[in-house]
Amino acid sequence: MAAEALDRFTKGKSVEDFKADEVLQAAVERKLGIIGEAFVHLREADGATADLFSDLRQIVGMRNRLVHGYDQLDVDVLWDTVVNHVPSLLHQVETMLD
Repeated sequence: MAAEALDRFTKGKSVEDFKADEVLQAAVERKLGIIGEAFVHLREADGATADLFSDLRQIVGMRNRLVHGYDQLDVDVLWDTVVNHVPSLLHQVETMLD
C-alpha cells in the first residue's frame, strides 16, 4: 500500500533529510499521487464510503496539484502531509478493512 511505503521511506528521516533528498521527494510525490488517485476512484465507485474519510477533499486536491502541476508544492507541505496526515489515513483504512 502506498501509505505504508511512505512510512518506510520516511522512517527515521528529518525534514532536513527530506529537503536534501530529491529522490525521496519524488518517491513521496509519486505515492501521494497514487493515494489521491485511489480516492478519486473510490469516490466514483462508492461515494458513501469515500465520504467517511475526513480529508478526502484535501487528498484529492493534493493529487490534482501533483498530477496536473497546478502549482509547485512546497517540500514543507509534502513533509507535513507525510508525517501528520498519512498515518491517520492509514489507520482509517486499516480500521475499515478489519
